[in-house]
Amino acid sequence: MPEHAAHAFASAINRQSVEDLTGLMTEDHLFVDSLGAQVQGRDRMTAGWAAYFQMVPDYTITIEETYADGDAVVMLGTAQGTYAATKWQTPAAWKARTRGPLVAEWRVYADNEPIRAIMRQNASH
Repeated sequence: MPEHAAHAFASAINRQSVEDLTGLMTEDHLFVDSLGAQVQGRDRMTAGWAAYFQMVPDYTITIEETYADGDAVVMLGTAQGTYAATKWQTPAAWKARTRGPLVAEWRVYADNEPIRAIMRQNASH
């Protein structure tokens, strides 16, 4: 069931469980961030999630609505976390493409300006 796989992935994100995320990704997993940058491959994304959780250790996503069509699941909600001791939150959407019980693609649609502004501010200090 595609919704189950997508929600399991979101739950693993909320637990900052790199191990669980790795177990939920296909070997050829594709991650696309909100700026369109792509990372291909489960091993590369395992490292990517580990690095992101070090940068934003309390990163969580809140799913408010879910829509599914075939192997595609779209979830709407918010993303939030803390970067450099500053909390941020932004509206977000995620699109998952599933293959069986695994997530083959995870796309993030969010206005990341709140965290980019914090990064710019910290870089100037």
